[in-house]
This record gives sequence, C-alpha cells and structure tokens, in this order.
Amino acid sequence: METFKERVRAAENIYLGGDKLVLFAGPCAAESYDICMETGAKVKEVCQELDIDYVFKASFDKANRTSSGSYRGKGLDTGLEILSRVKKDLNVPIVTDIHESYQAKEVAEVADVLQIPAFLCRQTDLLLAAAETGRMVKVKRGQFMAPEDMQYAVDKVRGAGNPNVCLTERGVSFGYHNLVVDMRALPTMRQYAPVVFDVTHSVQQPGGAGGTSGGQRQFAPYLGRAAAAVGVDGFFIETHPNPAKALSDGPNMIPLNEIEAFLKMLKEVWMLGKSFVN
Repeated sequence: METFKERVRAAENIYLGGDKLVLFAGPCAAESYDICMETGAKVKEVCQELDIDYVFKASFDKANRTSSGSYRGKGLDTGLEILSRVKKDLNVPIVTDIHESYQAKEVAEVADVLQIPAFLCRQTDLLLAAAETGRMVKVKRGQFMAPEDMQYAVDKVRGAGNPNVCLTERGVSFGYHNLVVDMRALPTMRQYAPVVFDVTHSVQQPGGAGGTSGGQRQFAPYLGRAAAAVGVDGFFIETHPNPAKALSDGPNMIPLNEIEAFLKMLKEVWMLGKSFVN
C-alpha cells in the first residue's frame, strides 16, 4: 500500500508528513484564558523537551453537543479573542473547529489550522470555505465513513486550490454509545494525505453519560501506542488541568499532570514505528 509522500504545511515551520512529530493539543473548549494558558504553557514546555512540533487546540464553540443544556463555549467573538491572546502570549500556532461556512474567513484570521468536525466531513460548502482561506484544513473522518471514502474530502480541499489538508482518525460508531478504532484505516487514509490520530475522542462514548458524552480515558495509552506503531504523522490530544471539572469532554481528556509521561511514551513508540513504516 502506497503512502502519501509530500509534506503539507500546518503553520510556519511546521509540516505534517516529514520526520518530525506534530501534536495538536489543548483543552476541549476555550473555557477561559487562564485554563488555556496553563494548559498550553505546560504542553509547549514538554514538546520543546521532546522535539515535537506543537499546535495549540481549543474550541470557541462546541456546536455538536449531546444536549441543548450542555456547555458550548464562549462563542465566536469571545472565543477567538481568547485564542488570539493565547497565540500571541505563548507564541504558538492555533487549531480550532469551524461548523459553518461563514465562520471560515473570520476564524482563519486567528487560527493556523481549521478543523472540520467528524459529523461535517462531507459538507462540501464548509470544506470549500475552509480551503479558500489558504489555512491548513484538518478533516476528521466521520464515524459513519469508510476510510477510503475520505479521499473525496481531500479532493474537495485540493480542488479549491489548497494543498494543505490532512485527515484525522477518531474511531467509527460501533453500537450505541461506543466507538472502535480500526487500525487499518490509518494506512488506508495515508494514501491520500497525512494522518493525525485523535487519541482522546477515540475513547469517547458519544451521548453515553445521560445527556452528555462519557469516556474511557484508561484506554487512551493503548490506542495511542497502537497508532504510533502503525504509523501516523501527528496526534490530537485533549488535556486539562482538572478533567473532572472540565466543562466539556472531561471523561476522555488526559490530566495535564500526566501529559509529559504520555507524550514521552508516544514519541518512543512513534520513533520505533517509523523504522517499519514507509
């Protein structure tokens, strides 16, 4: 099975598909400037020690909540203001989700990478709007999509004149409130574009906690190691100083005080895996 050989630009001096591991990480939602800064500062420090390229992640709006009563975030204006301050104060690039086509241009003024949520990976207008910003477009594979069908999402972005596109694996629906990761999807999708493995959403239990999503973070190390060994170009990890008090996705986030050991483990397996993967 052939592997996509070209590097694609995520941000200034950061490329997916090369010899350096890229990490997209931060709290699920941009709850506050303080939470984002505490999280981002720690992850940046660890990434510098481990020689990992770092892109800070947080969402200004969690539009695909289980319940209308679930926390959604600060909204476009306040959320982007927080992300802009974090980008400047930490001197790191930013990735965040967009859910509507009209958001792409404004969000691209702050974010270096526009993430397309899994549920929206087939939305042509959204993909085109993201592509037209010139920013990297990071497309999550839908829980309902065959991995080989993600080539068409890549084609939409490239067809709009943007070569900087990557795919993200986050598991496929397997019965109610459960996801499973088919490791065959990683090399399959790497035929079309660089691939990022979403460690923490792969252990999410969508809608599995009575109106909110549950999670099984105890399985994150196993899936992370497996993906590193199979071969990926980067990882996506949500982390928080206190997941139990996080306003969204707490059950599947990695505690911030565990992130150093977690990333060391992933990097070691990833380096070993590269000797076996083209």
